[in-house]
Amino acid sequence: MGRPLSVSLWADTVGGHTPVRAALPGPASYDVVVVGAGFTGLWTAYYLSAADRSLRIAVLEAETAGFGASGRNGGWCSALFPTPWSKLAAASSATEALRLHRAMADTVVEVGRVVEAEGIEADYQRGGTLTLARSRPQVRRLREELAEWLGHGFTDADVRWLDETEARDHLKATGVQGGLFTPHCAAVHPARLVRGLAAAVERRGVSIFEGTRVHAIDAGSVLTDVGRVEADIVVRATEAWTSQLPRSRRAIAPVYSLMVATEPLSAETWAHVGLDGRPTFTDGRHVIIYGQRTADGRLAFGGRGAPYHLGSRIRPGFDAEPGVFTKLRRSLVDLLPQLGDARFTHAWGGPLGITRDWSASVGLDRGSGQAWAGGYVGDGVGTTNLAGRTLTDLILRRDTELTSLPWVDHHSPSWEPEPLRWLGINAGLRAMTAADAEERLTRRPSVIAKAMSPLIHG
Repeated sequence: MGRPLSVSLWADTVGGHTPVRAALPGPASYDVVVVGAGFTGLWTAYYLSAADRSLRIAVLEAETAGFGASGRNGGWCSALFPTPWSKLAAASSATEALRLHRAMADTVVEVGRVVEAEGIEADYQRGGTLTLARSRPQVRRLREELAEWLGHGFTDADVRWLDETEARDHLKATGVQGGLFTPHCAAVHPARLVRGLAAAVERRGVSIFEGTRVHAIDAGSVLTDVGRVEADIVVRATEAWTSQLPRSRRAIAPVYSLMVATEPLSAETWAHVGLDGRPTFTDGRHVIIYGQRTADGRLAFGGRGAPYHLGSRIRPGFDAEPGVFTKLRRSLVDLLPQLGDARFTHAWGGPLGITRDWSASVGLDRGSGQAWAGGYVGDGVGTTNLAGRTLTDLILRRDTELTSLPWVDHHSPSWEPEPLRWLGINAGLRAMTAADAEERLTRRPSVIAKAMSPLIHG
């Protein structure tokens, strides 16, 4: 797909020598072939190789390990799960939906365990997540969300309300009227995490081939530029790039998320900003924003807003949307005017994967030997770890607590054909932007957002 036009903060600060791995030399045969060297593929290879050292495992990557969302994201290793609670409960039960969310909270801890065990310097810090309420509609929406979570069986140990003073103690933002806090999130440097994970996988005897494009995934094999690679199990771990594969073009919509980052801020500035303990942060607006205080003292801040491109196209030029970068910088300064004239040093972006029903899934078709995981809707840093452990159990025919979770073997409906897909996704984006403007004007919950919600989530 070509190199990104903008260099991410993470790529620029990953540190040390980044290994250049050889391409697959020709046709081959393995027990397990993983397509994609992002977090999904690498976590799967990590746990599989640990469980059975005799397995011959290869990871095939078109670019370099962590090239996609795994190396460019906001660095939230969170317990957030994209599938709406109602869909999870309807497909199983409320008890099972809660069990999945508990597994996600455990996953945040598990990633930290691996980081420590493997000596990966990923700037992992479990500081939780702060969601600010900065308007009356946001207060109402977040309080309703809290009541819903508590009604599902969560406790104050999982999520709690902060009054205005408590919220501002975490982040001294403008307009704060309260907020939610959950401890189930860690800030990470994603590029360091993915690089360290790739090295750990190789230490376990797994082969990672970069510059090896897979053109088709079939039962028992994949087709590459240098020939066919046969395997008992093929794992599709391609997330946004799933849309570029034959027979999968309508399975995932690649939607772009963009980020900006500041220079390292002074201790004096941080005293006026907060974020001690490095909690990740967002607020209750409809168009998603997300941020973190990096280990080297910067603010990394991102959000949606870039358009979806007709035909699910993915191009390097789409990584840079100057208008969106400008809006992100303005949003961050509006949130934190005490930044003053702090310099913004990085701006970058990339595609994430969204299924038609906004539901992540993991599974294995034993008949064809094809396994998959994805559809994380931007919440993949943690969810990919759960996916890798679940795929390991499925592949090894283990009947475990993970293999019975309600996202296993879920099949999302296909996206609409073009141009309906292009019209629908971009209309949804514009509607959420309009909903935020409506709430600023009326100071009431958005009518537009309420009308669009069932359409957006299928």
